[in-house]
Amino acid sequence: MAPPALKESPLPDTPISTVLLVIALHAEAAPLVADLRLTQDSQAVFPEGVPWVKYSGTYEGLNVHIVTPGKDGIHGCDPVGTVPASLLTFNSIQVLKPDLIINCGTAGGFQGYREYGVGALEATPVPKLISALQLKTGVLTTGDSLDHVPEDVVIMKANDATVKDMEVCPLYMPFGGAAIAYVAHLLSVPLIMLKGVTDIVDSPAATDEEFLANLSLTAHAIQRTVSKALQFISGKKLSDLQ
Repeated sequence: MAPPALKESPLPDTPISTVLLVIALHAEAAPLVADLRLTQDSQAVFPEGVPWVKYSGTYEGLNVHIVTPGKDGIHGCDPVGTVPASLLTFNSIQVLKPDLIINCGTAGGFQGYREYGVGALEATPVPKLISALQLKTGVLTTGDSLDHVPEDVVIMKANDATVKDMEVCPLYMPFGGAAIAYVAHLLSVPLIMLKGVTDIVDSPAATDEEFLANLSLTAHAIQRTVSKALQFISGKKLSDLQ
C-alpha cells in the first residue's frame, strides 16, 4: 500500500551555517573528505565506546561535518543499516546542532533509473537546489537488506519508488525502527538526500558484485554533486532553497 501524501511546509528564514553530512560507508565518505579538506577530529562528542567517526572543517564559508558509523568492532565491516544510522544521526544532531542535514551515498535502483535520486521530507522541499544542480528526483525507500529481496521490489513498485538504500527512510518499508529521515523529522532538522545508484534492483547480476564494481565510481560522482550543492547553499537561508 502506498504511503499517504505528505504536506509540504515552508522552510524558515534561518541562515545556513552548519551542515551535517551523514554517510554510511567509509568508501563513500573518503572522496568527499579529501575534496572538502576536512580533518578527522576528536570523538569526545560521541558516547564512549562507539566506533563513529567525525570529520570537520570549513568549506565555502560553511561549517561542515561528515559523520560515519566507523567499523563494527566484531566483524570489521561498515555497520550499515537503519539502527546504526538512526543512533549516529540522533547523537550528531544533539551535539553538532546542524541547520541542515544532507544524507549522501549509494542506493540500488530499477533498470532505467541510473541518475541521482534526491528525496526530501515534506518540511524540506528544495526545488531551487534541484534546478541549479539539474538533479533528478525520485521516491527513496529503505530496507536492511543489501541483496535483491522480492518483497522489496513489490514495495518499491507499490510506492512508485526509484531507489532503495539501507539507512534513510523506513517510513515506506516494513523493517521498523527509526533512521535518518525519522530522526531529522523528529528533531525538526531539514534533510535532503543525494543518492547515486550502484546496482540495479532487478538486474540479473549479483548484487554484491555489481555494488562493489560501481562503488568507487559512484562515490566520486556523489562527491562532485555534494561539493556543488554546498557551493549553492553557501551564504543562503533555508528558505532560499525553495
